[in-house]
Amino acid sequence: MALPTDLKEVVDSEIKEWHFHIYFHQRNADEHQAALELRDAVLRLRRDGAFIAVPLYRVNTDPIGPHPVGSYEIWCPSESFASVFSYLCMNRGNLSILVHPLTREQNIHQRKDHEIRNAWIGPSFPLDLATLPVKSEEIPLQYQSLKLGYSSTAPGLTLEERKKLGAHVEIILKGEKEAAKAPSD
Repeated sequence: MALPTDLKEVVDSEIKEWHFHIYFHQRNADEHQAALELRDAVLRLRRDGAFIAVPLYRVNTDPIGPHPVGSYEIWCPSESFASVFSYLCMNRGNLSILVHPLTREQNIHQRKDHEIRNAWIGPSFPLDLATLPVKSEEIPLQYQSLKLGYSSTAPGLTLEERKKLGAHVEIILKGEKEAAKAPSD
């Protein structure tokens, strides 16, 4: 499989929005409480400016869609992904968290994002992928009023600026013995 290395193609396909699904065994009162406490902490930290993350108002106390246990969703734009991921890694306790991108490929919907583009923080759970469409014309947009993620109107780095930045990083890393060198092609 040839991996994409064309700068424009890679930049244009960058993922701008993510979902974190916090899982808890719905008949386990301690896990359910821990999941709600984590949700409240995320909401407080969003309010205080630590990051931007939007838990869905609904907490699913039973399996729903592909999710086999109780769960809730947190939407996160790429602008806050590292901060939210870090916080959840450090504070999830015994909860498992499914992380998946919201891609915008034509005719591809949630299934591929849940099936092969996912990651787990903690032990994984088997998903019921039969509940998700293989293809869809719908391109997801959430919380457009925030103007983040796919709805962002902020200018990003140009390809030329990215090339200059990359060249500068290579110069700095020349003196680092442990850093792998980029190919010269």
